This record gives sequence, structure tokens and C-alpha cells, in this order.
Amino acid sequence: MTGDMMQTWWWPYLMIFFAGWIATDIWRWIGVYAAGRIDEESEILVWVRAVATALIAAIIARLILFPEGPLAETPVWLRLVATAWGFATFKLCRDHLLAGVATAELVLISGWLVVV
Repeated sequence: MTGDMMQTWWWPYLMIFFAGWIATDIWRWIGVYAAGRIDEESEILVWVRAVATALIAAIIARLILFPEGPLAETPVWLRLVATAWGFATFKLCRDHLLAGVATAELVLISGWLVVV
């Protein structure tokens, strides 16, 4: 590696790309390697799933109760109605995630256009 290489405009971007790629990909490789060796019903995996579910629930609650940006302009009742419709659609479509999310977005955007 020469000093001239460090002076080019693209060098920092290349380093950020590779450093970011290696830092995140190493965990994917470890996950793939370990996935075949972990029992799905083990206590540690049950705990990991519970923590992941709790984090998602907290993010959703934060978006509903303490939104930022344009979402903050919508009334709380509209966010709650959109969430309820999305969840109902999710369950009625046999746990189809895309159907639930699309319905919640459609209700939220439609309600926002009518209310605001």
C-alpha cells in the first residue's frame, strides 16, 4: 500500500466498504456454521427468539406511541386502527406478513390523507 493510494478520493470508501462487510459477514458465517449444531428447542435458542420478539414489539410500540417525523402528524387513534387492521389481516391470511404490513400501511396512508 503506497502513500499515493491513501490520497485518492475513493480509498476511504473502499476501506469502509470492506471493513463493514467483514464486520457483519463474519457473524453470518458463524451463524451458518453453528445453525446445524443447535437444537431448535434448546433453552438458549428459545431465549434468543424471546429477546428478538421483545425487541420487535418495543420498536412497534415506540412507532405507535412516540413517533417522529411525518408519522407524528397522524393521530394516535389512526396508528392504533392501522395496527389492528394489519394484525387482523395478518391472522386472516394465515400469518402472511406482507398482507398484514400492506394492509396496515394502506389504512394508515388512507387515514392520513383523509384526516390531515
